Amino acid sequence: MTKFVVTPANVTQREAWLGGLMPEVERVRPGLWSIPVPIPINPLRYVLVYALELPDGVAIIDAGWNTDEAYQALVDGLGVAGYAITDVKAVLVTHIHPDHYGLAGRVREMSGAWIGLHPADARLLHDRYDEAAIDSLVERERAVLVRSGVPAQTLDELAGASMMLRSFVTMAKPDRLIEDGDRLDLPGWDLRALWTPGHSPGHLCFVEPERRVLFSGDHVLAKITPIVAVHPQSGPNPLADYLDSLAAVRKMDVDEVLPAHEYRFLELAERVDYVMAHHDERLAEIEGVLAGSDGLTCWDIATRLTWSRPWETIPAFMRRGANNETLAHLVWLEARGRVRSVRGEPDLYFM
Repeated sequence: MTKFVVTPANVTQREAWLGGLMPEVERVRPGLWSIPVPIPINPLRYVLVYALELPDGVAIIDAGWNTDEAYQALVDGLGVAGYAITDVKAVLVTHIHPDHYGLAGRVREMSGAWIGLHPADARLLHDRYDEAAIDSLVERERAVLVRSGVPAQTLDELAGASMMLRSFVTMAKPDRLIEDGDRLDLPGWDLRALWTPGHSPGHLCFVEPERRVLFSGDHVLAKITPIVAVHPQSGPNPLADYLDSLAAVRKMDVDEVLPAHEYRFLELAERVDYVMAHHDERLAEIEGVLAGSDGLTCWDIATRLTWSRPWETIPAFMRRGANNETLAHLVWLEARGRVRSVRGEPDLYFM
């Protein structure tokens, strides 16, 4: 596939990303700020929190992980824009992953801001972040991995691999549920919600038609593609959801994309086309691995695919993501009759 490189909206921000540095707090345009908030133990390094100026304060899109370092970076970034944490009136969460949702509760405690989330993600909060429910979620994840053919000696490690991330979240139920197409009550802004499931069931993007910008969360990024995986809290066919959501945002008439990671860029439609082509390529690669086989497990297939590094060097948490992302592609292929499976422990896939 021919490499497509988007045009950065800010060359300095792109250079910071490529150089492994934190970008500066930036006034993107009048009334709009970009605030990088660090993410610990993660190659993404930071989440870009966007602050939208209001007559009586600011609204923020996403919040960051719940660490003291991240909180202080958010406080300092708001300070550069001329605001205090107590000036935050609303926290619009694109989705419930810790780097987006983790600090929302702490911000609400300090400011009285309301938290908004799509109902599909709100329904997942209890099982994901409530101490009383977490064992059940781990067991359900373990069942997915058993059916995928994950070796017995690594099952427990992979099933519980994301438990460390829970410490980066303050459990906070949303004050408002944001549905697809909702116009947010933010004076001075014509902000509209776009439900874009795939990376998470309730992922939201926000479009501002007058300013011609799309706040894309993790849905569309400048260089990498988000994980779209089958797991206990995913939809039954998350890749189908994701590709449909990509097609929906491709229609947006905007000049600039403001993602939650990496850097801002210009070409939305072209980037969407490239990401769709990437998934087509991955689907074909999976079919190529299956061709002529006597049946393979999801784990077998995942170990034979092309990843950004050799399989042997991929950490356990990322191997689980790779397996579950492979499973999402297999589910998509089976739904279209391009592969078939025999259910069991493990499931086997055939052409």
